[in-house]
Amino acid sequence: MAADALNIDWDAITEEATQLLSDFIRIDTSNPPGRERAACDWLAGLFRKEGIDDIAFYDASDGHEHGAERMNMTATLAGDGTKAPLILLSHTDVVPVERQYWDFEPFSGAVVDGVIYGRGALDMKSMGIMELLAMFIIKRHKLPHTRDIVYMALADEEAGGAWGIEWMERNHPETLDAEYVINEGGWGSAEVFGVRRPAFNCSVSEKGPLWLKLVAEGRPGHGSVPHADNALDRLVRALQRVQDWSRPVTVVPELRNYFDRLYRNRIMEVEPSQESMETLAKGNLLANAILTNTVSATTVRAGMKHNVIPAIAEATLDCRLLPGQDPEAFTQEVRDIIGDPKVRVETLFASSTPASPIDTELFGIIESAVHDHVEEALVLPSVSSGFTDSRVFRRHGITSYGFIPYLLEMNEAMTIHGHNERITVENMRLGTQILFETVRRICS
Repeated sequence: MAADALNIDWDAITEEATQLLSDFIRIDTSNPPGRERAACDWLAGLFRKEGIDDIAFYDASDGHEHGAERMNMTATLAGDGTKAPLILLSHTDVVPVERQYWDFEPFSGAVVDGVIYGRGALDMKSMGIMELLAMFIIKRHKLPHTRDIVYMALADEEAGGAWGIEWMERNHPETLDAEYVINEGGWGSAEVFGVRRPAFNCSVSEKGPLWLKLVAEGRPGHGSVPHADNALDRLVRALQRVQDWSRPVTVVPELRNYFDRLYRNRIMEVEPSQESMETLAKGNLLANAILTNTVSATTVRAGMKHNVIPAIAEATLDCRLLPGQDPEAFTQEVRDIIGDPKVRVETLFASSTPASPIDTELFGIIESAVHDHVEEALVLPSVSSGFTDSRVFRRHGITSYGFIPYLLEMNEAMTIHGHNERITVENMRLGTQILFETVRRICS
């Protein structure tokens, strides 16, 4: 059945999407501590109301300090079994907020002048609602589908997934069985490297997270008597060396298609080469993020009192490595750059992922669904600078795409993990339309 023959009331769906997202934002799932059970209970109630009763809860809270609150869930709309399942993946946790910098209460879900504000509006409760509504529309219109459509809402993504995807992989690997996964990792941008042309990134791979802790040791003492063995001074020098470290620009194979498409569509005036990529990375933060191994200092901890020289000073580094990079080798490079035996470099977390192919039925359907709604848009196979739960599915050979079909201006995109995170009502409409069409076609 053609989509235009369904007579879907998109105004009503948009109103529903807006209200659901606002309600979802009001469930505070800041991680730490997470406490995703409330979100899972709420989502399950919505599915049951739609007559989708194949719901499973996966309690990952055993031994966790916050008790029975780390929860994962699935809801399945059964198909005829002709094809393997499609998983619509999302995470329910969000990063914490600094309330004093927000113009609106970050967990109010305020809707003002066609904009929905709140933590998770972009990352990624909006996608969770789009996925849910895609399933609801299929159910309401009794559309036949060849695949089980599995809604999977996971905990703890923002902290590495120990109580979410990693826990599910260890304890319930059968839930990961699918042909395709659609998740976060790529989205639409109103401009590409300064050129006004809508482009939807569909991430096929992602940079690998490597979280390091620097521990500088020194001699404690009175603050009024400075000496050369101050742990905090030592840490500052180490951080400065890391900051000054110039890392090479590398166009990994997963990005060649991305830049080739930009060149063919005249977004880039110069043919991709090592020289042109180095120039691009110098002038654009997002280009630098996908063309180099990046390092960001994120936390510092030292001292117990303003007049005491500390014996220990610590900092954390958020390193993101290009696909194919060796975390252990990079960690050794960090040690070599610091060059101080009194600064230990410890690994807190590391992960990597292979790439998903683009010569698939799903990638072609994503392209056609986007073009049906944004005719002039590009669809670009990309590498995400952040990491997602898709990495685990890719490790198992399951094709996983990062594709949230909203179309953002740069100032909107910069609110992800920032202040005044927000999404327009119009983007909720567009995203739900494109995602529904994608799911309908891949399951027809």
